[in-house]
Amino acid sequence: MKLIILSQKWTKTMQKSKTLYFGIFALLLCAIVFSVLIFKDSATLISTTHLEKITQNSLPNNAKIKGEYLYFDINGQSYKIAKDAIDLKQFAQKIPLEIKQESGFITDLIINIFAIFLVVILLFLFLVLFNRTKLQQSLTQEIKKTPNYQQQAKMIANEAFMLHNIKPIHSNLTFDDVAGIDEAKEELKEIVDYLKFPKKYQDFGIKLPRGVLLVGPPGVGKTLIAKALAGEAKVPFFYQSGASFVQIYAGMGAKRVHDLFTKAKLNVPAIIFIDEIDAVGKARGGMRNDERETTLNQLLTEMDGFEDSNGIIVIGATNNIESMDKALLRSGRFDRRIFVELPNLQERIKILKVHTKNKKCDFDYEEVARLCIGFSGAAIASLINEAALCAIKRDSKIIQKEDILNVRDKVMIGIRKKLSFSEKEKEILAYYQAAKAFSAYWFEVPFEKITLMSDGLKQLDKEFLSKNELENQIKIYLSGIAALELLYSEHYSHSKNDLNEAKNLAYKMVETYGMGEFLLGREEDIVKILETCKNERFNFFKNYRNHLEKIQKQLLINERLEYNEIGSLIHGEF
Repeated sequence: MKLIILSQKWTKTMQKSKTLYFGIFALLLCAIVFSVLIFKDSATLISTTHLEKITQNSLPNNAKIKGEYLYFDINGQSYKIAKDAIDLKQFAQKIPLEIKQESGFITDLIINIFAIFLVVILLFLFLVLFNRTKLQQSLTQEIKKTPNYQQQAKMIANEAFMLHNIKPIHSNLTFDDVAGIDEAKEELKEIVDYLKFPKKYQDFGIKLPRGVLLVGPPGVGKTLIAKALAGEAKVPFFYQSGASFVQIYAGMGAKRVHDLFTKAKLNVPAIIFIDEIDAVGKARGGMRNDERETTLNQLLTEMDGFEDSNGIIVIGATNNIESMDKALLRSGRFDRRIFVELPNLQERIKILKVHTKNKKCDFDYEEVARLCIGFSGAAIASLINEAALCAIKRDSKIIQKEDILNVRDKVMIGIRKKLSFSEKEKEILAYYQAAKAFSAYWFEVPFEKITLMSDGLKQLDKEFLSKNELENQIKIYLSGIAALELLYSEHYSHSKNDLNEAKNLAYKMVETYGMGEFLLGREEDIVKILETCKNERFNFFKNYRNHLEKIQKQLLINERLEYNEIGSLIHGEF
């Protein structure tokens, strides 16, 4: 905080210096006026008759010819006469005559003004350097009294540099350069169209979304697709990391947010992309951080402050949406959320082709893509790069499958363990997800798709739910657990999220909705609901094991199944 005060002191001192500079400028102006007056031609122009009259009583000691005139002094008075008006030879016999070849008054004036100007400039530079040196010495002495002054001074200098270097990026990427994540690209295309042709939408009263939140694990291409959006729309792209807004010193983060939006407003239409926005957008309260909250408040203010039609759109990226502040997620700020998932089989094939476009390869793309389950786009790019290095070590110019296999485990070290699956783990995951999809279809609970890593199950959108509907929802959550217990007589840790959802729902049924055995709920009622639902699913899969295995095999092949595909697989079986 002390360094902030010293920084402000520097600013005030520099403002005072402006008064000094103004004084020097005024002095220079006065010097120019003085030069004009001093070097002005003050000699009186006379005629030949007047010359004869004034030279009757006294003669000048000498005379000078300057330009077109003859100059001389008599009795302290300066006179001049056109040299062509008199006989210079006769005049020279009486008075010593000096001929001076000069360019005239204007040249004299310019030379003298330049000399004065040079002196004033040197004086100005001397005063500036003296003033700054004195101030720096004073500030240095003050700063050295501050604890950890070197580290803090560097941070303030870095902050000032970053604020000055908020500049737009003009992206050359397009959606064609981004392989996979087709669903995310499809959702962003209308925003591109709006940025290109805003009047078409404004005529219909359609407003541009103020913010788009890209949600997904690291490496799936959130930053890449944001740059591609800017490239498609041909608008400036402002990139900032959310962590760069979180500062130790009060007001720094909020100032950076303000400067970022100010720069964007000068370049409309424009896209502001804030990566890892959860760093600055964490929910307020609890473990308080006043600086983060101040920065978040400034971000909320800026997003509320620009009009819907001004052509600025804010894109945030996060892999931890649960921790974000609800005020940031409400309508009118981040109006649209796009979930960017890990690529499926077909998307991984496309990504492999993109990253091997300029490389010679001799392997089956689909076969390699199946080896890369759980890989993000960035991980696949790293895999191909490592495989190319491996090929070079073999003195080969062609990447082969053996190169992929040699580096696959090395790349997987950098991937989260839950995404690094063996064949056995993939089989278990496929059964687990297939069981949930089967139950959802059975209870007519809609979903978009289900994959090996996630499901697209939707929450029941009703004002009130029956006990039967809530129990069906619990059965879906417990389906994977029941299926694995049937098939492997074992429980696995990856089911913890679904188990928590089922427990929370059962708790609400008993404690909030009074749906237990007694109106006032007991813990025994919660356990009974969970056990009953799980046992019902266990018996269901025992009777329809063939159908479950059919869904599991197809999911293992395609890595994703949509709601209608489940129906096609088991059509006519019931």
